[in-house]
Amino acid sequence: MNLYKEFKEKISYDLQKDMGKSNILAIPRIEKVVVSMGIGTLVTKKGVKDFSDLIDNLKKITGQKPTVVNAKKSVSTFKLREGMPVMLKTTLRRQKAYDFIDRLNKLVLPRVRDFEGISSKKFDGRGNYNIGFKNQTVFPELSPEEIITQHGIQVNITTTTTSDEEAKKLLKSLGIIFAEKK
Repeated sequence: MNLYKEFKEKISYDLQKDMGKSNILAIPRIEKVVVSMGIGTLVTKKGVKDFSDLIDNLKKITGQKPTVVNAKKSVSTFKLREGMPVMLKTTLRRQKAYDFIDRLNKLVLPRVRDFEGISSKKFDGRGNYNIGFKNQTVFPELSPEEIITQHGIQVNITTTTTSDEEAKKLLKSLGIIFAEKK
């Protein structure tokens, strides 16, 4: 059974009981997952115009073609001009978001060196969680031979709640392991 179906049929009811909510629609849900990759340094240092290898890598990871985000303002200290490409991003919603979280939990996080759980300090105060990876080799969809340039990947998990505690309970119920405080 996939995670989205399991969430709708079982996990949501368990969360409702655990949180003491009277209505099933009041429990937090995953609104979207944004997977992004910064490419600003690649543009300013090397002057590269073609990002097809990075686009292909992000497409393999997420299953969707990423969009190119351009700079809105010019910043001279970063050698950045308005309209220059800065980031690649993909937004996953509904079933694709839950499937990505399932793959992240079962395949990607165990491949991280010395993984003991993710930090509970990465919540933003509004119920959203951010995970950063230093390089994309932890994703099993990519083989090390395919990767031409090493890039970090940022994963932002947006929930429907505004409470970090409720968001943490939601992520725990989806199987994500948080590191124990020492």
